[in-house]
Amino acid sequence: MLVDTERGYRAVAARDARFDGQFILAVRTTGIYCRPSCPATTPKRRNVEFYATAAAAQAAGYRACRRCLPDAVPGSPEWNLRADLAGRAMRLISDGVVEREGVTGLATRLGYSERHVTRMLMAELGASPLALARAHRAHSARLLIETTNMPFADIAFASGFASIRQFNDTIRAVFAATPTQLRVGAHRRRPTAAAGKVSLRLAFRKPFDAAGLLDFFRREALPGVESVTDRYARTLRLPHGTATARLISMPDHIDCTLRLSDMRDLGSAVARLRRLFDLDADPCAVDEALATDPQLAPLVANRPGLRLPGSVDGTETLLKTLVPQETLINLGDPLPQPDGELTTLFPTAKAIAENTTGTPQAVATAIANGTLDIHVGSDPQTLTETLNSYGVKQKTTNYILMRVLGAPDIMLSETAGSESWSPWRSYASMHLDQIH
Repeated sequence: MLVDTERGYRAVAARDARFDGQFILAVRTTGIYCRPSCPATTPKRRNVEFYATAAAAQAAGYRACRRCLPDAVPGSPEWNLRADLAGRAMRLISDGVVEREGVTGLATRLGYSERHVTRMLMAELGASPLALARAHRAHSARLLIETTNMPFADIAFASGFASIRQFNDTIRAVFAATPTQLRVGAHRRRPTAAAGKVSLRLAFRKPFDAAGLLDFFRREALPGVESVTDRYARTLRLPHGTATARLISMPDHIDCTLRLSDMRDLGSAVARLRRLFDLDADPCAVDEALATDPQLAPLVANRPGLRLPGSVDGTETLLKTLVPQETLINLGDPLPQPDGELTTLFPTAKAIAENTTGTPQAVATAIANGTLDIHVGSDPQTLTETLNSYGVKQKTTNYILMRVLGAPDIMLSETAGSESWSPWRSYASMHLDQIH
């Protein structure tokens, strides 16, 4: 994903926040990388270079700007637009797969060799899977350093570092500060929380239609697992444990409070919640394209910044679509430590298989025994063929592609003129209230 340098420099000169997260600006004379909207004096054109990701800038020897915090921005919308290998790999890396399963696990999930995945990411992004995972670990560590009172040794291992030394070296290299300096600076800005509870801000690009998302989640909410009022709350099954999340929309960000049974799940939880709320979308690009159609123009004007409801877990989303709510409501496991109205975890595939028949049972059984794995790095065509082979209808399969993979260009029903809405037909479906 090469960055158009002339367009990039114009965005930097204008301090255009719409490009934050879409590329990284690196300044040769200072050795620092920034977001495009950094308030610092605009560097001369001859002194800058551009990178697709923070990991690529770090690999080239640059460190993060402590003024604009370039890692604390919405991610690139490119990864939801792209169903190719690079896009699938980036979604899995952000979910922490490399920390948990190594590059071997990443390659296995993608269906390619380690060598091919590494070569492709180097060519596309200028960074290897390990470098991308290192950037992910550094970001997770900074969140824990600045938002909790956890000992640094605990943070190091919770973030996926193999040793305290590796943790300290990475933090100094990426942020040009020691962990202690980062924490002292954060204390001046806001108090920290106790271990197990993290409060943070999730950035998004304006405009943001929070009301539309809440309306959708309210219709779909499973009591005990989810709660929707003027905010959204839910329980989570994560790779190392369980969690609860509470999210409320503010004018410039989402306030998110997480209670985690295992802090190693912080990065994965944040990535999943960002996908759930479609926080990396570029709403201006979507709205501008759809507003050119007379049928959609008034809908877009009425709901600017509409987002596509995502998923925190592919298995949950698929089974929730196939199984009636009255069946699911009594099958969930109790949350080890209830958090107010959040008392229950979404049922396991095994429990659903034992209490259903037909297609839902076949799918749940395949998930329970490991034959079927629905994850953000799935290949769309392969996933479609696999679900169809279990008897899942094509419309349901399209819905899963839309929500689990974040596919932006799927139409759930045949509508006149829909081809002209590409590549944003999923958003058109949402405007037309076809997603249920």
